[in-house]
Formats: sequence, C-alpha cells, structure tokens
Amino acid sequence: MDEAAMPAYRVTGRRAQQMRAIPGETLRRLYARSDAQGALRLAIHGVLLAAGGGLVYLAWGTWWLAPAWLLHGIVVMALFAPMHECVHYTAFRSRRVNDVVAFLCGAAIGTSAVYYRHFHLAHHRYTQDPVRDPELIATPEPRTPGQYLRRALGYDYWRIRLGQLWRLPLGRFEGLDFIHPAARPEIVRGSRRLVALYVVIAGASLVSGSWAAVIYWLAPALFGNLPLRLYLMAEHTGCSHDDDAFRNTRTTLAHPFVRLLMWNMPYHAEHHLFPNIPFHALPATHALLRDRLAVVAPSYAATHRALLRGLGS
Repeated sequence: MDEAAMPAYRVTGRRAQQMRAIPGETLRRLYARSDAQGALRLAIHGVLLAAGGGLVYLAWGTWWLAPAWLLHGIVVMALFAPMHECVHYTAFRSRRVNDVVAFLCGAAIGTSAVYYRHFHLAHHRYTQDPVRDPELIATPEPRTPGQYLRRALGYDYWRIRLGQLWRLPLGRFEGLDFIHPAARPEIVRGSRRLVALYVVIAGASLVSGSWAAVIYWLAPALFGNLPLRLYLMAEHTGCSHDDDAFRNTRTTLAHPFVRLLMWNMPYHAEHHLFPNIPFHALPATHALLRDRLAVVAPSYAATHRALLRGLGS
C-alpha cells in the first residue's frame, strides 16, 4: 500500500481496560479447554467432508459437478477454522494433539501451520496497524472494486502460499520481519514436513494413476477459496485502525451452520479480546460483551454490501 494512502493508526490505550470487561472468576471458567468439544467439532467437520466427497462422486460426469465442488470446497477450505483454533492451543488440552491437527488442517489448505502461528500471533499483537499487522501488509484493505475482486478471488493468497512452499523450507525469510529469528528453525522444519507430505501425495497419485487428489481436494479447494476469502475479509475490513478492540474487529451474527463450520469464529471481536478462550465458550463470551461491541454485523451479506458501497468513495 502506498504510504500516503495508509490510514493512521491511533493508540488509544484502552486494550488493558477492555480486557477487564469480564471478571477474573468468569474468565477462568471460560478459559477451560475441552477435548470432548474439540473432538466432537472435528468429527462433525469430518462427516461434512465425507458428505461433500460423496456429492462430488455422485456428480461426476454431470453439470452438477461444479456446484458439488463448490459445496465440498467450502468445507475443505473451512479447515482453516480448526487450524486457527489449534495454533492458539485452545481446541484440545494436549499441545501435541493441537500441533498435529493444525498441521493436517493447514496442509489441506496449503498453509504451514507453524508459520501461520507466528504470523497470526503478530496479527493479534498489532491488529489493524497497517505498518505492523502482517495480515494487512500481506493483503491491504481494498480501496477500489478491482482490489476487492483481487482479494476475493484469493490472488495474493495463492501467490503467497505457493511462494512459501519453496522459500520457507530453504530458510528464506525476506520481508517477514515479524518472525523472530529464534522461531525460524521451527518454521523451516514444519515447512519441510509440509512439502514432504505433498511430494508423497503427488508420488502416490502418479504411481497409481489416480486423480483422486485433484478431484476431491485441489479442484474443490479452488472453488471454496472465494467463500473463505469473503469470510476473512469481513473480520476487520472497514473497522477502526487503532488498538480499541471493541472497534477494530467485527463480530458477525452468522447463521448457526456458519458458526458450526467455522468453529464460532464469527464471534471475532470476542476472540481478539480474549484469544485464549476456546471456540466452544465464545457464544457465552459474546453474551457478556455484546452491549460493548461497536462493530456487530447482522450477516456476511450485509457486511459486503456495506464494503462495496464504500469502495472508491
């Protein structure tokens, strides 16, 4: 983004005060992690993936294949949600289980979970700061219809992810100043494991002559990426550029199925205020904070209508 076009980032000093919005005893209850809740939500996601794969199988050779790829792809790309939860170590009590699930879910969407953990923690630390928030640096807020379309189609997402597949395993961290040097060896190891997994899948596909990975994974992922980009764009775009957590993040009152699929992350302002609260406790957190939140949208459609109206204005 051109420096002149960057919105000013204001330090309000309100964050510490806002984190006291929930009493300590209540917070301790909300912080409790649950293996049962994590396993149940992961199992539901697995069932939905199996159902989506079944739709693709039944639609093969018909005009229904594209809609089937879209529906299945939405669930595939929604594996972002358990990866995100696991990099916070809140999906399960075991750090090891969180790491394994994060790795596998990240692999499904082309992301190194180890890298994403450091990227995402920097995003939490510098939310909506155009100079220091790596999310804004990688994909600036759209200012024109063309920029909106570019972000919705995931052009930068795929460009960055494909670039990282060869850069990170080689230990190349140019432009990634938010990554502490001490974290780089771990990211290199995680990225090499990711590439090794892809090589194994590609090799097995070639040896067996199978197109299953393309039909049930890669093609659906391309279709499902647009809904995920729109979902992620709604989290902060159009919110304030300051450290006021009640204003710099949007909570969306999404359909119950969307909350189920995305592990309650539509309660995003609540998550940013208290990132150590597990997904299953976010509805209760919302009930405690809803009167204080400044940016609450009735739906994702309403958010994007408002964003599109504001482009170029």
